[in-house]
Amino acid sequence: MSWQDTNFDWNRARAFLVTVEKGSLSAAARALGSTQPTLGRQVAALEKELGMTLFERVGQSLELTTSGANLVKHVQAMSDAADQLALMASGESQDLSGLVTISASEIEAVTMLPKVIAKIHQTYPSIKLDIQVSSEVANLKRREADIALRSFRPTQPDLIARKLREDKIWLYGTAKYLTVFNHIKSLKELKTLHIIGFEQNTRLLDLLNSKGFDLNEDNMCMSSMSQLLQWQLVKQHLGVGFFPELIGDQEPDFIRAFESFGAPMTVPLWLVCHRELHTNLRVRKVFDLLGDMLSEDYPNVDIP
Repeated sequence: MSWQDTNFDWNRARAFLVTVEKGSLSAAARALGSTQPTLGRQVAALEKELGMTLFERVGQSLELTTSGANLVKHVQAMSDAADQLALMASGESQDLSGLVTISASEIEAVTMLPKVIAKIHQTYPSIKLDIQVSSEVANLKRREADIALRSFRPTQPDLIARKLREDKIWLYGTAKYLTVFNHIKSLKELKTLHIIGFEQNTRLLDLLNSKGFDLNEDNMCMSSMSQLLQWQLVKQHLGVGFFPELIGDQEPDFIRAFESFGAPMTVPLWLVCHRELHTNLRVRKVFDLLGDMLSEDYPNVDIP
């Protein structure tokens, strides 16, 4: 290998890869904490350096050329190697001072994490926390987070996962809203039930109908990816919503809907971390404390 002939700018390659992943220069700039003109110049410089056109502009969007598509897998391999190097370096740290990033859904972050965060701050005051609240799954291999709370077990071999508990998920409503359904003898009688759900409501309908309901799209009266908004809509007597038993039971205005028919679903709670980062002292301390406080015997949550 001739090192003198190797003069590849990683920042330009990264700008290209993130633009491909995010679909636009503006979205890539936001992801990298940069600006659209800067990203545009980096991609243009990469095209000049390689002597090929990587993107074609179609209307307001960018489309990969054949050359660009062929380059993606090579730059992705570079990105994976860079991520692995960063993980290895971070994993060697035995310093309790520094940042730990935790990824969690909105309902978990608001109801389960405040007491844990207070305990971490009290026990390890030199650790700074960044709580990323999102319905999307954080890519731990890409360092989008150090630790994540998930409702499914990861399959990647380089991730460490600790199952904390199984949560029963009930449909909750107010007594005022559920009064008209007090005397039903079968779930198939709920033709006028209003459900406040998520964007992917078809899966919810399939799940409920597999449990004995007979519902259709008309029963999905409204939807939102924000569970806190769902919570408030249920409190306004507009329908029923899905919430974990641990959280829903602590709201005085809520009752379990159709309890005699059983919980519609059970969802696990997993604590996940990359294997390399688990050797990082501050990440390990936060991981262990989260695991201890959010395990089955931890009943205290903060309702919205």
